[in-house]
Amino acid sequence: MGKPLIECVPNFSEGRNNEVIEAIIGPFRGKKGCFLLDYRADKDHNRLVVSLAGEPGSIQDALIEASLVAIENIDMEKHRGGHPRIGAIDVIPFIPLRNITMEECVQMAHQFGRRFYEKTDIPVYFYEEAALRPERRRLEVIRRGQYETLKREITDPERHPDVGEPKLHPSAGATVIGARKFLIAFNVNLGTSDVQVAKKIATAVRASSGGLCHVKGIGLALETRGITQVSMNITDYEKNALYRVVELIRLEAKRWGVPVLETEIYGMVPAQALIDSISYYMQIADFDPKQVIELALLDKFGEEN
Repeated sequence: MGKPLIECVPNFSEGRNNEVIEAIIGPFRGKKGCFLLDYRADKDHNRLVVSLAGEPGSIQDALIEASLVAIENIDMEKHRGGHPRIGAIDVIPFIPLRNITMEECVQMAHQFGRRFYEKTDIPVYFYEEAALRPERRRLEVIRRGQYETLKREITDPERHPDVGEPKLHPSAGATVIGARKFLIAFNVNLGTSDVQVAKKIATAVRASSGGLCHVKGIGLALETRGITQVSMNITDYEKNALYRVVELIRLEAKRWGVPVLETEIYGMVPAQALIDSISYYMQIADFDPKQVIELALLDKFGEEN
């Protein structure tokens, strides 16, 4: 068996200051065993999403270094943005890729959570597969009311952190750490400035309010562009394809006389998720991913190594 490989997608509460963004990204560059695949900062969300892959130990070491930079440069007392958040280092998920199980990623999340608290003094909540309480599997439950509400309620027993004292870090808030399956961050931008329309469409689409299973979504205003967005996480693309999500949003948007301007994939995405939607829209019969030459070559390369 080869080396275990994981993906990690840490989210930081900074999407506007390029110097701070580059400083946070710095520890991920050139770190042996840690590969920086992608990073995207959004000014309206005021959020930085980083996609990493590599060896668990190297990624964890880089995460600590980047988190210390974030603590020095992000003040949650002053932070404002469209995306829900409770901390400067808002969420850190570990995703198994190769030669590692979900159970091992859960154990890793718990061990890293304790190390993270010791190094940063930021209280930690565990979510998804690493949750210690069933109600904390869902990230939105932990982030209920965001930083401002958690600041008041963290002393309540039901909102105590899983690691650390029941008080927020004075400037960096709290952090959520977990283990989960691959997730696709998927946004649909709408040709309207009325955020209520985006919120109503998000309500119709997300699973928690009776929409599509394995879809989480909120409606946001993209003030810098004068439009709105349905911002989603697709937690199982095999059970709800991207094209199905897009078509439901088109249907709901039509009710309000609102056009779909574009879609966005934030961070990394499995090839199969795109192939499923390409096959649907192009009406390709019995399409096999091995017909994509790059995928076929990667498959052959993997057999030889």
